[in-house]
Amino acid sequence: MKTLVIGASEDPSRYANKAIRMLLDYKHEVLAIASRKGSVQGIEFHTEKESFEVVDTVTLYINPQIQVSYYSYIQALKPRRVIFNPGTENQEFIQILQQLGVECVEACTLVMLRTNQY
Repeated sequence: MKTLVIGASEDPSRYANKAIRMLLDYKHEVLAIASRKGSVQGIEFHTEKESFEVVDTVTLYINPQIQVSYYSYIQALKPRRVIFNPGTENQEFIQILQQLGVECVEACTLVMLRTNQY
């Protein structure tokens, strides 16, 4: 199962970076999109909205204003679920996704992994 991290960062203090590392530790396949090129533990950041195949989960690390430009892209990926990490909560987008049958979770990816809720 693939997880797409949107808002990836090379900065180890950023939660998106921590999420990539922890997802890898928990043996998840990780894809990443960022505003600039970079990588974390061999995961190269895509700077374009790539048409990835079979994305199970999208985990967001971008604010609701930036999310608007990702609405169509994320819908087209047809993920099973989208995780809205703290600070990314977006009721408008949640309603759009839920109407498409996408599970929306307002939670921290790191906590979900640590507590076996991922």
